[in-house]
Amino acid sequence: MIGDYETVRAAVDGEGDVLAALVLLRELKAELTAWEPRLIEAARSRGTSWARLAPALGVSSRQAAERRYLRLRQDLGDTAEGRVRAARDRRAADRAVAAWARDHAEALRDLAGRVAVVDARVRAAVADGDPVVLVDALEAALETTRVADPALAAEVRAVVADVARARQR
Repeated sequence: MIGDYETVRAAVDGEGDVLAALVLLRELKAELTAWEPRLIEAARSRGTSWARLAPALGVSSRQAAERRYLRLRQDLGDTAEGRVRAARDRRAADRAVAAWARDHAEALRDLAGRVAVVDARVRAAVADGDPVVLVDALEAALETTRVADPALAAEVRAVVADVARARQR
């Protein structure tokens, strides 16, 4: 740390030094702010929970830690609160799609089994066994299916539309 006020005052002589120090301070703050989300992402990718991150971030709960991270992410929206809201909305939509996929797992597996004949991505998703994975694979296979079997593609389009409706609820 730099130290107390007197130490800082002694380190800068005139107005030019003070102004230069303020510019440097602003640049350092911006750089450190950019580091924080990257360090959080690194910790999360290594399995660190939000609860364990909270004290390191100076907050008291896992929710506050995740909220802080989302506020720092510039690529998720225009404002800090907008980023938090967008992430929550995305998670809610993902949960809705997962619930829909589980509720329709048998029909998804049946359709995926027929689409797997013409699309390798769907074959891999069928092997995964998770109905949520089938949803994305079927959507990705829509063009291949359209070319190979237009009637089957119509069934895939209907599933994609159902998923879109579930996501919007």
